[in-house]
Amino acid sequence: MKSVNIVTLGCSKNTVDSENIAGHLQNVGFTVKFDDARNSSDIVIINTCGFIGDAKEESINAILEYAELKRKKKNPKKIIVCGCLSERYAEELAAEIPEVDAFYGVHQWNELLASLIDNFANDDFASRKLQSTPKHYAYIKIAEGCNRRCSYCAIPLIRGKFVSRPIEDIVREAKELVQNGVKELLLIAQDTTYYGVDIYGKRCLGELLEQLATLSGAKWIRLHYTFPSSFPDDVVEVMNKYDCICNYIDIPLQHINTEILASMQRGIDEGDTMELLRKFRTQLPNVAIRTALIVGYPNETEEQFLQLKNFVKEMRFERLGVFKYSAEEGTSSYLLGDTVPEEEKQRRMDEIMEIQETISIQKNMEKVGMVCTVLVDRKEGDFWVGRTEFDSPEIDNEVLIQTTAKLKVGEFYKVKIDDAMEYDLMASLVEE
Repeated sequence: MKSVNIVTLGCSKNTVDSENIAGHLQNVGFTVKFDDARNSSDIVIINTCGFIGDAKEESINAILEYAELKRKKKNPKKIIVCGCLSERYAEELAAEIPEVDAFYGVHQWNELLASLIDNFANDDFASRKLQSTPKHYAYIKIAEGCNRRCSYCAIPLIRGKFVSRPIEDIVREAKELVQNGVKELLLIAQDTTYYGVDIYGKRCLGELLEQLATLSGAKWIRLHYTFPSSFPDDVVEVMNKYDCICNYIDIPLQHINTEILASMQRGIDEGDTMELLRKFRTQLPNVAIRTALIVGYPNETEEQFLQLKNFVKEMRFERLGVFKYSAEEGTSSYLLGDTVPEEEKQRRMDEIMEIQETISIQKNMEKVGMVCTVLVDRKEGDFWVGRTEFDSPEIDNEVLIQTTAKLKVGEFYKVKIDDAMEYDLMASLVEE
């Protein structure tokens, strides 16, 4: 059996793990596909997410789907489950879904590879990578694990302590990706702003960004998963210094109420959060801020929720997502109980997203008439679909370009914004 379909669920950090698995397998002669809907491969590897309830349910449903195909004597002939869900619940899953041939956690990548590759010699797992993303953008994982102890989050229980990759390894990977046609590098970790503390004794994200800006050759460098507490000052300075670093900060804030933040063990309060956001707006006046919030945290009152709503209205984030609180076993907030009813969580989420939809279309309408640079991701129907530097792939706004010209995927173009919708922009090509 030499054909493998790798199905990736969850976040972009899982995407990188799947790409590393794929690189090793392709290197020894496997035919590798990603998320192949035709199920034409002998083996399926399902890289699961175990972050919150909805993600766990999605992962379990995917496993059950492939188990049913195997029972019907169709491909896949072999099912391997790995990743976060497997790390936490391998025994329970094995008892419930016997069609799965093997389960591997997030610290068992070499064991997974050894089960498929004869005479596999333990190797640096991150040393090989087969890109699953379009050729013009790629994710680079700069660290593994997390030292934070946010009360609601199971990631440290799953992934372990924070482990940074050396700067020279990251720069080397970035150069190779750019040489192979990548235009945009997306930096990811559970907490990118903590980068370097474990191996250099200090926060080194600013230094890493500077080296990538000057040495990698990337046209765009995008920063994801930053943390608000102790945000490194030099990161903002470096972002201002280099045009290739996108005016984009992904910073999940989760809440604004000081009591809730304290219970969440976020290490920051309302005042410091507001000061940090004012600094971003002042020092990076064109920055697009993406954040994520949690509603229905244990004992969240209507008054605290109202404060969160007003915060969203005041700050007018360019991009915002909302999660309903999910009680996860082993986390400290699990002991508080799941006190807010599900329908109330849904109401609160809907109300904030309704506010954000209004903000988003207002901000998009402000762009009408402007000329922007976009990176084209794909052709879809009559439109070429691209993104500005203020938008990350798959999660943010897109620019729909209507033109009779034949554009190239992965190339940059100047466009004029003609119209706006809640989460998309309509544009026409600017002839140069």
